[in-house]
Amino acid sequence: MLQRIASAAIAAPRRILGAALLLMIGCGIVGVPVTQHLSAGGFQDPTSESAHASALLVDKFGQGDMELVISVTAEDGVEGVAATDTGTDIAARLERSPYVANITSAWTAPPAAAPALISEDGKTGLIVAGITGGESAAQRHAKELTDELVYDRDGVTVRAGGVAMTYVQINTQSEKDLLTMEAIAIPLSFVVLVWVFGGLLAAALPMAVGAFAILGSMAVLRAVTMVTDVSIFALNLTIAMGLALAIDYTLLIISRYRDELADAGRLVGSADAGRLVGSADAGRLVGSADAGRLIGPEDRHRALVRTMVTAGRTVLFSAMTVALAMVAMVLFPMYFLKSFAYAGIAVVGFAAVAAIVVAPAAIVLAGDRLDSLDVRKLLRRILRRPEPAPKPIEQMFWYRSTKFVMRRSVPIAVAVVALLVLLGVPFLGAQWGFPDDRVLPSSASARQIGDALREDFAVDSSTNVTVVMPSTEGVSPDAFDGYAAELSRVDDVSSVSAPRGTFVNGSVVGPPSAAAGWADGSAFLTVASSAPLFSDDSETQLDRLHSVAPPAGQQVQLTGLAQINRDSAGAITSRLPMVLAIIAAITFVLLFLMTGSVVLPLKALVLNVLSLTAAFGALVWIFQDGHLGALGTTPTGTLVANMPVLLFCIAFGLSMDYEVFLISRIREYWLKSGKTAADNDESVALGLARTGRVVTAAALVMSISFAALIAAEVAFMRMFGVGLTLAILADATLVRMLLLPAFMHMLGRWNWWAPKPLARLHERIGFSENAGDDRAAGPPPVAERVASGREAG
Repeated sequence: MLQRIASAAIAAPRRILGAALLLMIGCGIVGVPVTQHLSAGGFQDPTSESAHASALLVDKFGQGDMELVISVTAEDGVEGVAATDTGTDIAARLERSPYVANITSAWTAPPAAAPALISEDGKTGLIVAGITGGESAAQRHAKELTDELVYDRDGVTVRAGGVAMTYVQINTQSEKDLLTMEAIAIPLSFVVLVWVFGGLLAAALPMAVGAFAILGSMAVLRAVTMVTDVSIFALNLTIAMGLALAIDYTLLIISRYRDELADAGRLVGSADAGRLVGSADAGRLVGSADAGRLIGPEDRHRALVRTMVTAGRTVLFSAMTVALAMVAMVLFPMYFLKSFAYAGIAVVGFAAVAAIVVAPAAIVLAGDRLDSLDVRKLLRRILRRPEPAPKPIEQMFWYRSTKFVMRRSVPIAVAVVALLVLLGVPFLGAQWGFPDDRVLPSSASARQIGDALREDFAVDSSTNVTVVMPSTEGVSPDAFDGYAAELSRVDDVSSVSAPRGTFVNGSVVGPPSAAAGWADGSAFLTVASSAPLFSDDSETQLDRLHSVAPPAGQQVQLTGLAQINRDSAGAITSRLPMVLAIIAAITFVLLFLMTGSVVLPLKALVLNVLSLTAAFGALVWIFQDGHLGALGTTPTGTLVANMPVLLFCIAFGLSMDYEVFLISRIREYWLKSGKTAADNDESVALGLARTGRVVTAAALVMSISFAALIAAEVAFMRMFGVGLTLAILADATLVRMLLLPAFMHMLGRWNWWAPKPLARLHERIGFSENAGDDRAAGPPPVAERVASGREAG
């Protein structure tokens, strides 16, 4: 297949590039408007107890799908004429809206309930409305209503908040963050590519592949929104990962292509053997008796075929491992995680297709011009510095550093493993919490109202727990009141609102409120809690509320932020072993098919997990515990439970990306060696010498793409950017430069071992190189390699 793709690129490069351009334009037309169809939610398990209870509140009690809170502030107080006129006008207009299921306000609520809606200084009153339309449509309805109603008037300040407005402002902020991210990542990535490739044309090719991957993935997300909800945060991943993987894959292919060209014209024994020079002399071999001989079109075509059946194969393997790691997120019920699976699979697929179809066509069309516009040569001329002298491969940094590590493999491996484990220790104290308005910057109105509710109001409704009884068959009102009285005796319960009264510590202290209901064979009541959200006290309180026996043996369901958080964390932790097992199994099988070894896949799993420990520990240390000023976010003492899972699946897949890059090249040398322990070490050194610079450059560009997410104003996306950046850098340095050669030296020939039945199976179904030309697959044998060869790219 890869040979046929290379042949097609050679035969019709213009047609392939033209078709790719038309496809990219079509995807752009379809995909760019996708931001208008994405949602900021998706953190809740839709199959959970809390989700069923919330749905019942909407269906039977008209509570609304999302809460919109509007604050009205006046210097002369809530009871002043200006605040009263404004508050009653907004409440009346909300009540007439078809999108509002229920409404209460400081000016219209019963006297017993009104004080909870007025700030302690008496200057701010609240209007609370339940917005209908489900999680996605309710956000749009809330935005329409606030655009119409929320504005300052006659000395009265009006602000919008609540869950509905939090999601609206997260969407708006995420769109701004995307522009900021693009403004940072794209120019910096191009600068790094110019440094890596030298030529401006060669540096532009990965950017074009990245644009193809991003626009194609956006079109896929737009199609998915037609059948299900998709999180807006998947768009951040699409841009960051599309750019990063496109550069990774294209960098690997161009670097291997240059290696193959150098091998095609290598003159044994010449000090300048294999050195290709640019500009007017592009393609000429210099410094030998044969100087002036051109590498012709046939040599270039053979080099491209050779590149595609080696580097192209590596790209396909890498794409499969990354995509299948993403697939595992579909097993979680929250559409936030599912959305990243959709985006990840799409972007990996488009990046791989572009790298193995579009990139070869561009290389053929560019021909000798691929290395033109070499900025490095221009700088050397300006600075009057000579051309760097070619070095034998044994004198290259990657070869020498790998040999150094293998000579001291045990102490280096012990030290690095200990360091990574130590950095990961804070993750043992991770606490899970549900995202609220505090993920927004302090300038957002939803954040300002959330802070006011926590600090300036006697009652914080976010800590409330709602108890829903789907069926009241056989339950008398007195029995239901007795159940409410028992709930009110639970520790940290300040009151319970029931249909016939408000209970405090088992006694009725007031009339029923809007927070209680009995209708259509179902009932609900609201438990006001003083336990801090997501704390141990809150978890204990939930256990005790569940333990209170409902009347007549009926079942009850709890909802509210505390219960939603418990259900969401439970949905993740209950499925996590299965997801990890699937990822491990997929990784093991793919690497076995590639290498024929059972040891290398196991080693890869261990190394990939180690590469993530520092990132996980940093998340807790910075964002949960608040060190380093929480990098400008608001530490809540918790982490969003979805983020570590998301980070694991994505970073694990990307770590495997580099594993495949390195192991595939090492294996090429191993297959052509005498297969002794010394040959194992030499193959590792040569493989790292050939790919170390590529992996480092790819990791640098990828870390730039993900580090751009740190500029996001939405807190958990900043957390995501920090985690991925640390994971990529740790993997490309500590793991790939140190642990991989150290482990491979210690294992020696056992690296390539498999039981005889599995070895025979690999011979039948495993993947192997086939160059498709008159040369054998793999690089020159270790014993015959040209010492004067220069690392290309």
